[in-house]
Amino acid sequence: MPTIISVASGKGGVGKSMVVSNLGLLLARKGQRVILVDMDIGGANLHILFGMFHPPSTLTDFFSNRLTHLNDVAHSIANPASLKLIPGTGETLITANLQHAKKKRLIRHLQKLDADIILVDVGAGTSYHTLDFFLLADHFLAVATPDPTSVLDLYRFIKLAAIRKVLTAFLARDPIAEALLSKDFHSITEVLEAVGRTSESGVALAQQALQGFQPALILNRMTPKSRINTLHLQHLLKQYVGADLSVLGNIPEDPHVQQSILKYLPVVELSPRAPAAQAFDQIAENMLKLVRQPEVLSEPLKEPRKIRA
Repeated sequence: MPTIISVASGKGGVGKSMVVSNLGLLLARKGQRVILVDMDIGGANLHILFGMFHPPSTLTDFFSNRLTHLNDVAHSIANPASLKLIPGTGETLITANLQHAKKKRLIRHLQKLDADIILVDVGAGTSYHTLDFFLLADHFLAVATPDPTSVLDLYRFIKLAAIRKVLTAFLARDPIAEALLSKDFHSITEVLEAVGRTSESGVALAQQALQGFQPALILNRMTPKSRINTLHLQHLLKQYVGADLSVLGNIPEDPHVQQSILKYLPVVELSPRAPAAQAFDQIAENMLKLVRQPEVLSEPLKEPRKIRA
């Protein structure tokens, strides 16, 4: 069974799809069979970053049952052959109102794909679709920039993802679910207390649902003057979800990245010696460690190292 890694952000425009395309290519070069899945409903653009302007089939074909198997939507990217891409879908009536059964079907088919690693590019925002696609994974990655609003939006996203993860442990019409939907919570302790007031036996189920929920952070567009209070973010998330947030790596501000986007190539392909490309290589190594030994990245968060100009 493949390892599923979801990649999300609290807001759009932080370079999430660019991160997915580069990491996917590097992981494939490191001997992994990789499938990229664009789950950015209404804003799918991962295929364009590889110069695939008109995919022969997309997730829309799978959701509408025009194609029965998800493998039929996985398109090989020429080099290396071990990298495939499942293009995303536009905003249609099917995707805008995606039924729970269709999401469950997607998860079942993802788990059956012939791959070592599946990278799921999740859309920005905090809709149920986005949160559910983020939470379907075995490991969770979040992308942010030094922009304070990006960090704040990321905190809100992870906070709501934690509530959604607990919520899905209960039936939709369960009194516990109603209690979680109707109130804002400032810590996971408050969530568990709300569950306990409704059902004492539900607390253990909620705690079990949160087990292993430990997102890792990738910081993009870092400069020597970047000031990102990751320790404060760690404190907030530790207080809320009871887990440390690990930094998987820093990507420096690098003009080669924009050049690569304009040429529809990952920067690791266009300029492999560029500072951003070298940073991506280290992050890919860290991802492999995360997959093979999840405890490797469980140490307390440290301030990102300074990026040289």
